[in-house]
Amino acid sequence: MYDVMAVGNALVDHEYLLNDQQLTQTSLAKGSMTLASLEEQTQLLAEFEAQRLQPSKQTGGGSAANAMFAFASLGGKSFYGCRVGDDKAGEFYLADLNQAGVATTSEKSVSAGGVTGSCVVAITPDGERTMQTYLGTSSDINADNLDFDALTQSSWLYFEGYLAMSESLRPALQQLRQQAKDNDIKIAVSFADPAVVNFAKEGLLEVLGDGVNTIFCNAEEAMLFTETSSITEAAQALTQYCQLAVVTNSAEDTVICEKDVNAATTLTQVPTPKVDKVIDTNGAGDNYSGAFLYALSQGHSLTECGKLAGTVASQVVQQFGPRLTVEQYQAIAEQVLSA
Repeated sequence: MYDVMAVGNALVDHEYLLNDQQLTQTSLAKGSMTLASLEEQTQLLAEFEAQRLQPSKQTGGGSAANAMFAFASLGGKSFYGCRVGDDKAGEFYLADLNQAGVATTSEKSVSAGGVTGSCVVAITPDGERTMQTYLGTSSDINADNLDFDALTQSSWLYFEGYLAMSESLRPALQQLRQQAKDNDIKIAVSFADPAVVNFAKEGLLEVLGDGVNTIFCNAEEAMLFTETSSITEAAQALTQYCQLAVVTNSAEDTVICEKDVNAATTLTQVPTPKVDKVIDTNGAGDNYSGAFLYALSQGHSLTECGKLAGTVASQVVQQFGPRLTVEQYQAIAEQVLSA
């Protein structure tokens, strides 16, 4: 049995430390994610090499995978459906998740002859992350890569917003949604990036379908999606598509809007822990979603969920890389949930 089954793009992250001038010399939009071909990814890496820039860290990545890494490290049982190549990067990627306790299936996830996707993450001195993603074989993820039996054994189904950009997965997403509905499995969706809302809103609406239980997003994504001008308006507007909208706002309070059976909404604000210095925001939102969903799946109050998620995310932004150690996650859970 699993607490949650997640589906997402499998990407190995290559993090680089850049100043703002170096970033402007690329074609990347600061703070956002850009999809690239293998040729474009190779060209960007060659430009970095020419500038003698070396990656500071290589880690398993991908939005939903980061969330599930946090979920499992906190003590939850998670399963991750994805597609990697039969290369060293793919082997590293699945082993990295398995070591943290995230279940996968190499029989379905590994594509013979495929190239594992990669994400170049540029971190500027303000801690902002800017990404260029080559999806590789992950762009061809389809029903054959997914374990529908694992879903039947799960209480939650989790989608990352980037899947809205995947044409090949759309039929499988509908199949997953229907199976979840037939088995009373709750669905959570993370918008993942403003680029998803800007360039794939129609696909995102398909992912949401006739409604989900929970939406995770940040204030920018929420306001873009709902075409509102404040975080509270946006959170309330999101309940047209879900029962629970969780909207983060960088260092400001997270706004949680819950809709009851009579369609009445209740707003809860949870303070975000203050940090001395933001080093790297890569993976912060993913970790927030994974930690919140873990606490929610274990029956904690919305305030407790927000406190755990906020504490995890605040620790993530104070170090390089999108994930903490298992020991760090567990120490935070003990500190927050046993208080």
